[in-house]
Amino acid sequence: MIEPIRSRRNERLRWAARVVRDRRFRRREGVWAAEGIRLAEEVAGSGLPVRLWLLEEGWGAEPGRNRRLLETVTERGDPVVRVARGLLREATDTQTPQGVAVVFQAPRWAPEDLLARPGPLVVLDRLQDPGNLGTLARTAEATGAAGLVLVPGSADPGNPKALRASAGSLLRLPAVTVPNAAGFLKAVGIQALATVPAGGAAPDELDLTGRFALLLGQEGGGLAPDLAGSAGLRVTLPMEGRVESLNVAAAAAMILYEAQRQRRKALSPISRSSPWPRSRP
Repeated sequence: MIEPIRSRRNERLRWAARVVRDRRFRRREGVWAAEGIRLAEEVAGSGLPVRLWLLEEGWGAEPGRNRRLLETVTERGDPVVRVARGLLREATDTQTPQGVAVVFQAPRWAPEDLLARPGPLVVLDRLQDPGNLGTLARTAEATGAAGLVLVPGSADPGNPKALRASAGSLLRLPAVTVPNAAGFLKAVGIQALATVPAGGAAPDELDLTGRFALLLGQEGGGLAPDLAGSAGLRVTLPMEGRVESLNVAAAAAMILYEAQRQRRKALSPISRSSPWPRSRP
């Protein structure tokens, strides 16, 4: 039995802690970090190379999910360190970690990966909250979106909070930073649909069965004028009562699920090739 790490100054523990807390360091090392049994299982099944497993002392001793994951890790021969009880939180961003954390190679996506998949693109314009980013990734995957296009200045997909909120979706769904999102969409011929607070069509008034890009703006600030101006279509969610706006992830979910509903029903053969507004009676 390997003696567990008992010092906060341990080199491997400090390296893992920096991965969790430092975005630039994650990018330089090309790794992400995740914690908890659910995400640990996702990482183990993702095929992504693991750089280090951190297991709390005694974790995996009892039969169940923890034991099964430990057996998988052991069979694979991944690098593993044991950490003294109470010390694992040094390498996580929660106060009560579940006894397991993992540092692994970050997924590597390119714009071509977005175009190779069916479904709409979700463009995030400087979205700041990593929790919103993770929730959007989870919703995008659930509704059959092709992936996320990130405008520079957006939250980091490798942020542990984003990974938890995505429930594993950020391990599977392409998330690509594109310097000029408007230029990219124009070059590949994908129609842009901008979310605006007023003056746009309701989601069910648009034909969303074809390929399109849903443009989502920064929390509180909305879309940048140049990106909003590049959109040929605009959508506004109808509001009742005294509600002025919705959380960006909630708004995106409503639009993406409407698009999924329309694709499934396939109401119009023309709509499969172009997301133009339907003619009203």
